[in-house]
Amino acid sequence: MPDSRGAEPPDTTDLDRLRSAASGCRGCPLYQDATQTVFGEGDAGAQVLVVGEQPGEKEDLAGEPFVGPAGKLLDRAFEEAGFDRGSLYVTNAVKHFKFKREGKRRIHQKPGRTEVVACRPWLLAELRAVRPELVLLLGATAAQSLLGPKFRLTAHRGEPVEAPADVADLVPSALATVHPSAVLRAPDRDDAYAAFVADLRAAAKLLG
Repeated sequence: MPDSRGAEPPDTTDLDRLRSAASGCRGCPLYQDATQTVFGEGDAGAQVLVVGEQPGEKEDLAGEPFVGPAGKLLDRAFEEAGFDRGSLYVTNAVKHFKFKREGKRRIHQKPGRTEVVACRPWLLAELRAVRPELVLLLGATAAQSLLGPKFRLTAHRGEPVEAPADVADLVPSALATVHPSAVLRAPDRDDAYAAFVADLRAAAKLLG
């Protein structure tokens, strides 16, 4: 049965141990239909920890974050903004793919607050393990997972934001922007992409 208390990561800062433990997480019902847990990946000593919403279908099948179309766009934007993805740690607020079936297709569904809260201990464990200088939040779900449900991306996009007291020691600096999937859906993709890269450049400046 799913654990109504949410995820319960082991008390460790070893990412391999955390990843192994997360593979058996039953903290919310999403594990029942997803192919596998999609844990974070990247440099254990990364200056920048990147948080997305949840894995999509490509990620669910591969077991790796940001390997689908949004991930490819993100890689290109990182390169233009001066980031090396190999030096980053990339993860999601929710570690299982939430979807609804339409025939043979699996259609992405936005995770609810209950699922975000249930999975939050994994994200906090990743932050403790990596100890980044900057947390880059991609999309409202990712931003609200750390900054609280009242945070409004439309009001603070591309700005340095202060983390709440309960996570301030883990999030010394933060910036929120849109999720790359929003760029793919935008009516004017070129303008949306340019604005996205500008936000990533603003994030890079926070590192000095």
